[in-house]
Amino acid sequence: MTQTSATPQGSKLPADKDAIRPFQVSVPEAELTELRSRINATKWPERETVTDATQGVQLATVQALARYWATEYDWRKIEAKMNALPQFITEIDGLDIHFIHVRSKHENALPLIVTHGWPGSIIEQIKIIDSLTNPTAHGGDASDAFHLVIPSMPGYGYSGKPTTTGWDVDHIARAWVVLMKCLGYTKFVAQGGDWGAVIVDQMGVQAPPELLGIHTNMPGIFPVDIDQAAFSGAPAPSGLSADEKIAYERLQFVYQKGIGYGFQMGLRPQTLYGIVDSPVGLAAYFLDHDARSYELISRVFAGESEGLTRDDILDNITITWLTNTALSGARLYWENWGKLGYFNAKGVSIPVAVSVFPDELYPAPRSWAEQAYPKLIHYNKVEKGGHFAAWEQPQLFSEEVRAGFRSLRSGVAKSEVNFAKAS
Repeated sequence: MTQTSATPQGSKLPADKDAIRPFQVSVPEAELTELRSRINATKWPERETVTDATQGVQLATVQALARYWATEYDWRKIEAKMNALPQFITEIDGLDIHFIHVRSKHENALPLIVTHGWPGSIIEQIKIIDSLTNPTAHGGDASDAFHLVIPSMPGYGYSGKPTTTGWDVDHIARAWVVLMKCLGYTKFVAQGGDWGAVIVDQMGVQAPPELLGIHTNMPGIFPVDIDQAAFSGAPAPSGLSADEKIAYERLQFVYQKGIGYGFQMGLRPQTLYGIVDSPVGLAAYFLDHDARSYELISRVFAGESEGLTRDDILDNITITWLTNTALSGARLYWENWGKLGYFNAKGVSIPVAVSVFPDELYPAPRSWAEQAYPKLIHYNKVEKGGHFAAWEQPQLFSEEVRAGFRSLRSGVAKSEVNFAKAS
């Protein structure tokens, strides 16, 4: 499906409001055979000249990943999990948008749209589906149930790949409102981490009347001058509290040593042919997101286990390989280069819930969260978890989402969350 050149303001419902098509994943066996062949044909470099990860993803980690990927990993398991869920595609502004849509059995469930990030996919959110739609089976109350919509961002997974420019964060934020209205929801909430966090922040800036509030696990909270100082490498400004200084130093590390991929994709995404042609190249690039995430991931391939599994990691890499979306996903950085920023306060005016996971890129201080979000309705620091919180710690994450939106439920009438379509 070819994208039109519609502006973000031009986002509209599909001409045929019933054009919501069921979708199933079906990968030919020949593609999986080719993938294993390419892994086995990898041309390896020598090992790094240091004993840690300061030069990047370590050779031993990637070789362990490749051995498992080529000999033991079974794509059909995650394919079956996806196909057991209600998946659909609809067209918004000329582009196919893929999404999972799971309705809760509980009366008055709150509609929620959850957005993944990079280098992610809907794989990140599969673990939270049952706990959010069926909370009574996971220690929660029926009154905390959600109807759940999980879209693949444009250029990611099974959504369409934009063929012209214009699908930036602002456009995606508007498209998500269109999607929820298309599904019959007139009141809903939104959640996101990584790019999803930037998208829900922008939804909060746009403040459509249908959006009751947002929850973020990577809040955009840094005052503009603080964000710019961290980017420049300047010492921490005087007068910061202990929590603010820690957040500043962590953000400064991200900017100075931990976000090289962001600069590459923001400036020259089309140059990354190597991660399209080599599965091991793609895997290494995806593993090198940030230092704390890399620690959580690399230990799995060293025989340890906590949070993520080898299959979790490879499910996410493999969906990108099979859909050939490494470059179309990378262009999101280019689309937003110099526009919104990632971590800065953006002027969100609606209710916001913030959950702080200790191994996130930075621990957001309450003081800056309160400044960035004048209608802060929930702020909590949890005991464990990192940047990919829904993926790593689904139970903790689900509990935070329930708590974060609890105060908004009383204002939603039953008629506003009824679903009018067969999907």
